Formats: sequence, C-alpha cells, structure tokens
Amino acid sequence: MAITRWDPFRDVLALQNRVNSLFREMNEGDNPLTTASFVPAVDIYEDSKKVVLKIEVPGMEEKDLDIRVENNTLTVKGERKFEKDEKEENFHRIERRYGSFYRAFTLPSTVDPENVGASYNAGILKLELNKKPEAQPKQIKVNFGGQNKIEDKKEERELVGAR
Repeated sequence: MAITRWDPFRDVLALQNRVNSLFREMNEGDNPLTTASFVPAVDIYEDSKKVVLKIEVPGMEEKDLDIRVENNTLTVKGERKFEKDEKEENFHRIERRYGSFYRAFTLPSTVDPENVGASYNAGILKLELNKKPEAQPKQIKVNFGGQNKIEDKKEERELVGAR
C-alpha cells in the first residue's frame, strides 16, 4: 500500500475539470443530459499475486465496453446509453450520467499484461491483472546452527574443482 501526500487542491482540480467539460459539451450543441461523458468511480488494490480494479459502471452491457492493454497502459472505454422508452419532457429529475467514458491506467512493471481477467457483476466491472511470477514474493529459508546453503555450495564447487 502506498502512502500519498494529501493534496487539498486535488478535489478542486477535479471539480474544475468537470465544469470545463460541461461547458465544452454545451458549446458543442449536444444535449448534456443524454450525451455527456462521465468518469466512473474506480477502486484499485493489490495483493501479492495480482492488482485488482473495480470500476462502477451499472447498466452496461458487454458490447458497450472496450478493455485493452497496450504499451503498459490499461484503457477502459464504454458508453451508457439513455433509454429512449420514456419521453424526456416527462422526467422530473435526471441524475444518472449517460454517454461515453474513458479511463486509462499505467501498469506497474510487475504486472503481466498477457494475463488479465475481466468480470462484470451487479454493476461492477472487475479487472484482475496477475503479477509476473518473478515479481511475486518468495520465502527465504533461514538455516540456524550451521553454514548457509550458499557457503555449502561454494565449498562443494571448490572441492570438485580441486580434484
């Protein structure tokens, strides 16, 4: 687990980016309620064998998601479409975000980009990126009361070489 320094302006910058995005969408002439982009929430954690991303994208179908690993970057793109069954003028409130989204994550060198699993359940897209075998922790045995194995092997090579 990495410890990061608290930045009080990080949330302000995220809000500024969102407001800029809304103004950009309004200037493009599209309806921001139905075609705006959104940024799904992501939880990322890791253990000794894998890195896991959980992305909150309820209401998505398999055909609406595009997941790729390229040049040590994991990208997740998708689109949540507005249901046209109901007339927009009959809505009292629309709070859910619709439209396209794009998230990109730089992968650490310990991750095996050829070994990625994806599953979707209850609105959560779960991506499991297995770590390379050499990046996984190895238990080192400690010998008490004698020489360690490295010294034993060195002596053995010296004896074999002396013959």
